[in-house]
Amino acid sequence: MAKRDYYEVLGVSKTASADELKKAYRKLAMQYHPDRNPDDKDAELKFKEAAEAYEVLNDSQKRAKYDRFGHQGMQGGQDFHGFSNANDIFSHFSDIFGGGSFGGGGSIFDDIFGGGGGQGRRQRASGTPGQDLKVTLKLTLEEIAAGTTKKVKLKKHTKCSTCNGTGAKDTASYKTCSVCSGAGEVKQVSRSMFGQFVNIAPCTNCSGTGKVIISPCLTCKGDGRVNEESTIKINIPAGVSDNSYMTLRGEGNAGKNGGPAGDIIAIFRELPHEYFIRDEDNIIYELSISYPEAVLGTDVEIPTLNGRAKLKIEAGTESGKFLKMREKGIQHLNRHGAGDQLVKINIHVPRKVNSKEKELLKELDKQPNIKVEAK
Repeated sequence: MAKRDYYEVLGVSKTASADELKKAYRKLAMQYHPDRNPDDKDAELKFKEAAEAYEVLNDSQKRAKYDRFGHQGMQGGQDFHGFSNANDIFSHFSDIFGGGSFGGGGSIFDDIFGGGGGQGRRQRASGTPGQDLKVTLKLTLEEIAAGTTKKVKLKKHTKCSTCNGTGAKDTASYKTCSVCSGAGEVKQVSRSMFGQFVNIAPCTNCSGTGKVIISPCLTCKGDGRVNEESTIKINIPAGVSDNSYMTLRGEGNAGKNGGPAGDIIAIFRELPHEYFIRDEDNIIYELSISYPEAVLGTDVEIPTLNGRAKLKIEAGTESGKFLKMREKGIQHLNRHGAGDQLVKINIHVPRKVNSKEKELLKELDKQPNIKVEAK
């Protein structure tokens, strides 16, 4: 059975934001959860289908590949049959539900539906996550066609080497957090139609560590990071598109007080080319030839993305015809092969001719194979 379009599964547009995706997935997950639909195979399939769609579209790299190549680009798609039950799926997407749990542990559905086998409390946070950075890379068609590596200089927060990112002067420079009493997390209890809901979140006073610094590091002033200029290499695969992007995990700003680093989002901008127009992975080149060359045929030398190459023009070639130079275009993204170079033939018509050329053209126009009769 053919897979449905992931955007159709979640009921969102192709321009849906991360928040819209999350909201749509949560609604479907609550609706089709197997514990709400016992012995309903259709509901179970829709539940897994929604989880699969969200897992792909919520990942920027997977989403970009899916938008370009569809299900084939996902190399067979995601397989959610490896999860033993619905709770396993929800533990995989626990960020959607804010890290909360019912009854202090397990999956979000444990206390709603009485499920067992909870996965346990989320690991305690350490420090504040670093912010993402965005860089824009301008690429020529030649660089896009074969792939390239770019060196980028940027200023970002890096881990303080003096305190190894902790922000403390030494190991004796801490005291127990007075807000969470060293637990690193705080609980908020509320009630709903399903019963008591306990939301567990990292303590903001100590950033989830359970400790606060009393003697900060002299180098970073307790922040755990310093501002430095860094040079990074970005390996760009062949076949990327204008306005597409890739994510470099953990290459962004270092987190505060040992928190995880953010990402770098590299956005690609395609520069206009002197000769070529891009059509997906094909490139189009317009070639002007004279009328005699079109009638008699000729050999010409034209530019390609890999230097100049010869092209044979057959006798009787008409204006507007496209000639194909196989695999002279752009290499396909994440798969073998390349697009073609399509050469559009234009017949050059001179605006001015001298007297001799005019007489020759008049004589030529009288010839039976040249003269065009009006219909």
